[in-house]
Amino acid sequence: MTLDRLIPLLALMGAASYFQTVTGFGLGMIVIGVASATNLAPVTSVAALVSVVTLGNCAIALPGKLHHVDWRAVGAATLGIVPSVIAGVALLNYLSAAASTVLHLLLGIVVLYGGLGSALRPAPLERRSGNRGFFTSGVFGGLLSGMFSISGPPLIYQFYRQPLSVTQIRCALIVLFGETAAIRTAFSASTGQLNATIWLQAAIALPIVCLSTLAARHRPPPLSGVATRRIAFGVLVIIGGQLVLSSVWRLVA
Repeated sequence: MTLDRLIPLLALMGAASYFQTVTGFGLGMIVIGVASATNLAPVTSVAALVSVVTLGNCAIALPGKLHHVDWRAVGAATLGIVPSVIAGVALLNYLSAAASTVLHLLLGIVVLYGGLGSALRPAPLERRSGNRGFFTSGVFGGLLSGMFSISGPPLIYQFYRQPLSVTQIRCALIVLFGETAAIRTAFSASTGQLNATIWLQAAIALPIVCLSTLAARHRPPPLSGVATRRIAFGVLVIIGGQLVLSSVWRLVA
């Protein structure tokens, strides 16, 4: 990768790491989305790189915060994530390009609808959802991760609707995305996708990611719980809109 592409990618990773530490999500979606839209680098290599640096973000963001995690919710979501990531990869191999694009479009519509509805009503639910709801969000998150490398929307929607503090939501999501990154990294390593170039880029990016994470821990923006929820659901709207537009473009092209 040339320097004129590497520097913007590193800056993007730094900004996305700060955002993820504040909200609990965004590093993978922001970096992969922008890199794909601007052709900074091949999506497959960026996805592998993001998986590695996400582990660094988790390692800096979580120490001293694990007591905030709702482990029952995280455990239920994890039970759904682990097998469904593998199922998503297998399913993608069996789908035709057109069928995959239609699923991409349906995903975008669901994410857009959920994000819009929640952004207009950012107040959390009155009662915490049962573990079945977290398990279901993990299943869908894992499937989307395996098929499209986008595990976030179902998990973000599920956790940000709960009557939990933003700190509890943030820490739970960081744990879950750390798990997803670990699974992706192990899979990429087993298939030979983590070549010397990826490791070199990760070694360069990790200090920036770690510094941005530390900055977010010690200098977070002064946002209320409602404002943070609005931001989270607003990001879902953007992601859903992008998925819909890109899918329609591929179908009519």
